[in-house]
Amino acid sequence: MKSNIHPIWHNDATVKCSCGNTFTTGSTLETIEVDICDKCHPFFTGEMKFVDRQGRVDKFKQKRLQAQKKQDEAKKKRELKQQALQQESQVETLTYQEILREKQTQLRQDKAPAPTATK
Repeated sequence: MKSNIHPIWHNDATVKCSCGNTFTTGSTLETIEVDICDKCHPFFTGEMKFVDRQGRVDKFKQKRLQAQKKQDEAKKKRELKQQALQQESQVETLTYQEILREKQTQLRQDKAPAPTATK
């Protein structure tokens, strides 16, 4: 077996629960902090309780609100772009035939002799 590659093993690692209960076990860490242990877990105690460490529910709600705001902003931007494109397309929508007619009239005017001044 290779030497100096394995972590240090602690036979007397202390486990601390958020309810205040502590006990020892073996681990590679000296101290371990947990949210729930056998003294406070609803399965063992028969009581239902809500554990919210560090406001996780509030953080989730804030993230959800921020995501909703970003979606609303993106939707508004898309709507504004669509309106701008519609306005641009309404300004000058000429068919191919109309463009050809305009070009033909310009060519006829260019070919026609200019009126000469009579004395």
